[in-house]
Amino acid sequence: MKLTKETNILIVGLGLLGGSYARALSEQGYAVAALDTRPGAIEYGLSEGMIYAGSTAPDKDLLGKADLVVLALYPHLVISWLRDYQHLLSPGTCITDVTGVKGTIVGEVQALLRPDLEFIAAHPMAGREVGGVENSRADLFRGANYIVVPTERNTEEGVALCEALGRALGFARISRLSPEEHDAVIGFVSQLTHCIAVSLMTCNRQEHLEDYTGDSFRDLTRIARINDELWSELFLFNREELLRQIDLFSHELSTLRSYLEAGDREAIRAMMRLSTARRALFDKPTQA
Repeated sequence: MKLTKETNILIVGLGLLGGSYARALSEQGYAVAALDTRPGAIEYGLSEGMIYAGSTAPDKDLLGKADLVVLALYPHLVISWLRDYQHLLSPGTCITDVTGVKGTIVGEVQALLRPDLEFIAAHPMAGREVGGVENSRADLFRGANYIVVPTERNTEEGVALCEALGRALGFARISRLSPEEHDAVIGFVSQLTHCIAVSLMTCNRQEHLEDYTGDSFRDLTRIARINDELWSELFLFNREELLRQIDLFSHELSTLRSYLEAGDREAIRAMMRLSTARRALFDKPTQA
């Protein structure tokens, strides 16, 4: 299957990410429908023209006509939703997701899936500190990274479809990783950073700190405004890898502490120079 304007796309879960998928795709003329248990989310999507149809129940017609299903759900719900409703999908339907962990769910999902369906895992590396379809944006993914996570059960056609979806959404860089590689990388670049931000906000209880902070503290703790229901699940689904990353970070922080305690300015400067050089690799290129 190729992604065309005739492809029927069904988004399950019309929150921030699902809603942003819907906005971005609908603005380009793709046919997008949605399922969400919250009537307000469906009503909002219809009123905004993000979707042409929607339902708060697993509508047989919408499920049966879907060519591509995007599961914008919490990790544990991806598994239970497919177990409960895959029988309503037509043969040949491709399914993808947006979840931030893969190793603990991809194998289970592909094992329970009907042989005439295909699940291609993916992870859009973008978000906001606020949730809900009302905060969705068509440009949320513009310039961001998109990771496709295939396994030996996937066809090249299915993976290509998932990558085409990423291009349609506006991602600047599309990569392929195995589930294990994905969780190792995400444990560092995403989950550890959230752990650090949360710990910074809870380690000092001095009152009125907000009256004294500058941009550096605000920038570093931006992601501390966190969806505790979602992120606690992500942390625990990737627990072993996240523990390893926390240990690596703790070791580096202890090393810096030892330099400070010893008054070793040159060692501190060398660590800072390495940090500066590595951080430059993450800067997005500016438009000419």
